[in-house]
Amino acid sequence: MQRRAAELRAALHHHGHRYYVLDDPEIGDDEYDALLDELRGLEAAHPELVTSDSPTRRVGGEPVSSLAKVTHELPMLSLANARSPEELRAWIERMSSHLAREGIEDPDFTYVAEPKIDGLAIALRYEDGVLVRGATRGNGEVGEDVTHNLRTMPTIPLTVQGAPPVLEVRGEVYMSLTDFAALNERRAQDGLSTFMNPRNAAAGTVRQLDPRLARERPLSMWCYGVGVTDGLTFSSHWDSLEWLREHGFRVNADVTLLTSEDEVVAQCLAWQERRGALDFEIDGVVVKVSDRELQRRLGAVGRDPRWAVAWKFPPTTKVTTLLDVLWNVGKFGDLHPFAVLEPVHVGGVTVKLATLHNEEDLLRKDLRVGDEVIVLRAGDVIPQVLSPAPHAVERPDRADPPRPPARCPSCETPTVKPAESVFTCCPNRLCPDRQWQLLKHFVSRGAMDIDGLGEKQVAALARRGLIATAADLYRLTEEQLTELEGYGEISARNTLAAIDASRERPFGRVLFAVGLEEVGEVTGRNLAARFRTIDALLAATPEEIEATPGVGPKMAQRIAQQLADEQMRALIADLREQGVRFELEGPAPGAGPLVDRTFVLTGSLPELTREEATQRILAAGGRVTSGVSKKTDYVVAGASPGSKLEKAERLEVAVLDEPGLLALLDPED
Repeated sequence: MQRRAAELRAALHHHGHRYYVLDDPEIGDDEYDALLDELRGLEAAHPELVTSDSPTRRVGGEPVSSLAKVTHELPMLSLANARSPEELRAWIERMSSHLAREGIEDPDFTYVAEPKIDGLAIALRYEDGVLVRGATRGNGEVGEDVTHNLRTMPTIPLTVQGAPPVLEVRGEVYMSLTDFAALNERRAQDGLSTFMNPRNAAAGTVRQLDPRLARERPLSMWCYGVGVTDGLTFSSHWDSLEWLREHGFRVNADVTLLTSEDEVVAQCLAWQERRGALDFEIDGVVVKVSDRELQRRLGAVGRDPRWAVAWKFPPTTKVTTLLDVLWNVGKFGDLHPFAVLEPVHVGGVTVKLATLHNEEDLLRKDLRVGDEVIVLRAGDVIPQVLSPAPHAVERPDRADPPRPPARCPSCETPTVKPAESVFTCCPNRLCPDRQWQLLKHFVSRGAMDIDGLGEKQVAALARRGLIATAADLYRLTEEQLTELEGYGEISARNTLAAIDASRERPFGRVLFAVGLEEVGEVTGRNLAARFRTIDALLAATPEEIEATPGVGPKMAQRIAQQLADEQMRALIADLREQGVRFELEGPAPGAGPLVDRTFVLTGSLPELTREEATQRILAAGGRVTSGVSKKTDYVVAGASPGSKLEKAERLEVAVLDEPGLLALLDPED
């Protein structure tokens, strides 16, 4: 049993590292869970087998009563700032001058440039390769012990093979923008307050007293350096990062080694340009002299090391006046507040409007018309109002808190506030603004994907009264289109051809396109695979719908309610009359030449599109997944296949080209 427990721990550490650190899993989630369950069972039956580094300890223990103070053996220093190429060059000149006074002329600088993650600085202490403590930066000299929460994070190794007797690893705990949005959405659905930004979410989570709460929130960590060590030295900062990578720590792949002043300036400007495309927030770039001896000779000024600087991005927040709060209608009738602002220049553009997310977020922030407010715009993110300016809440003449309208701002229908929803809603499916949002969704990429019909064209058709529902698109004529600005005979014919071609979109895509709340692309495809025809789905009970993969009880109830709605049934009937596909072709589940076989598609196939290949595999009884694992039966590779092909070859998964796939689909040919 002891040997088996050790084998399981080693396997789980290996696969966890490949999944969370390398983003290159070798096994599926179910296989990993089976190993973890087996280890849990062994440890429950034999507590003496539990070790401090067991993966089972990541689930979180009992809450702590308070956060203990930790004094950093080596202070976690702050950084001086640079905000322009001139200031960066001046920093380098100051270092050269200081070293010249030390007798070092023309130092051969190499630099490491790394993104300045907007998260919470953390120091991890390992003793004899075992994580014994994790602490926040605090004031740089004294932080707080948050080991109980950091242990729950799969991106932090609990043990380090080949580590010295003492090792301190420093990094930044953060939450990705994708995970932050999903977390806020879940909290809003549960009636909880939402977080203002990913940094606040990460910092608040790390400082929780109950580690079970931390376990439920998706935190990650990038490591950027080594602090105190006993028995391990590095000649350069770059070498320390390489050592961290080799020993299981996450180091950002875009950290760069540079050899000239011009390269440093160019790299900082490049990061500034791409910040809006990242899935995590950065507020600058940290540039460090790599050579450790030069670092020692340069020393520090107060709390700032001379050998490092933070290139700070231009401000993305400004203060302006909230002139009004108005409301938009979403495609499901949900009313979204937005701010009308005194125009202000922020993040490179003039901002007049900004999102306020939902009414509960609006109330939580305590925003009032007339307040001076803080506006955020980072990269290409939609501007948002963060909070009132600190002095605004002290005004004795503040306006009353804004409330959602009693009647829909578009159709005047009395609004309702469904139970367990953060949105007041317009219940009228034929509300003009709601119809407009549904039409935009119906023609969009991923739904019916109708070329030639974008937001502008759909708006023009709706204004002319030519379309009110999605089914009206299929009744359009060339004459009607050519009367609209931007359409000639050729473009009108091309658009009508695209509309006609959309009749052949797969059943799953149609279910997504018609605008069923809770039904995205994957759920639409799963519903189509389970019920095969719209008639079977319309007749299904919530319990039968719940049996669909990925559908829970509440979602099933919501889908059933929408499918029972008279307006939805009328739309489906109208679309069927127009020839839109509402059935799945091919054999029923459990039949077909590819039954129970799993495929991964990569690269561009010569004839079939990715969607066409997917639909043909599904129709033949197969499954299509996004990641390659040992459970994958075939990888179908086209031109420019990328890393999935390499992984398939490493795992010895069969690789097919398009003719090979077609031969499996039609075995008799």
